[in-house]
Amino acid sequence: MSDSNLEFSSDVAFTPSVKAIQSRKGSRRGYERMEIGGSWQTDITAEIAGFIESRTSAFLATANAAGQPYIQHRGGPAGFLKVLDRKTIGFADFAGNRQYITQGNLVENPKAHLFLMDYTYRQRVKIWGEARVVEGDAELAERLFPEGYKARVEQVILFTVTAWDVNCPQHIPQLIDAATVQALLAEKDRKIAELESRIAQMSAPLG
Repeated sequence: MSDSNLEFSSDVAFTPSVKAIQSRKGSRRGYERMEIGGSWQTDITAEIAGFIESRTSAFLATANAAGQPYIQHRGGPAGFLKVLDRKTIGFADFAGNRQYITQGNLVENPKAHLFLMDYTYRQRVKIWGEARVVEGDAELAERLFPEGYKARVEQVILFTVTAWDVNCPQHIPQLIDAATVQALLAEKDRKIAELESRIAQMSAPLG
């Protein structure tokens, strides 16, 4: 069944085999209510676009024609993932180890998955869809290249969204990256300096 013929958008993941296991283990009724209530969203909302474009790290999953899966990490400054429209996410694919496993998989099988994590606030977003590699489009590559980033763009990957879902924070370890720590410490130092200035003004002799 193609994505366009799914009865519910969550059927991209909830295959008959998955639903059978849900029934056996007691969770099917709750997911049936979710399906009837509208299932997973299929368009990129403003809120989820903000989450996507704030990521500095992403995992892209593909599989070859034989079904062998592969997960590739992609990273860059916040904004390296760009929401181009309500269905499309694009990013510049930087030159790496030249194995080209992801690109080869997408030639055989366009189905792909983006897995996005925010360890600081313990959030994760799962995005199902299809991806394709665009080579030789200098204008698109320039549009997607993060300004000032030190990397060489080899090609572009465009990801078309079929459906997305947000997971609960259970079991996500809370990790804070260095840039966030530095920003929090800078804010703390600013507030301390502001308080010290106020104390100094209050302690000054009247005259």
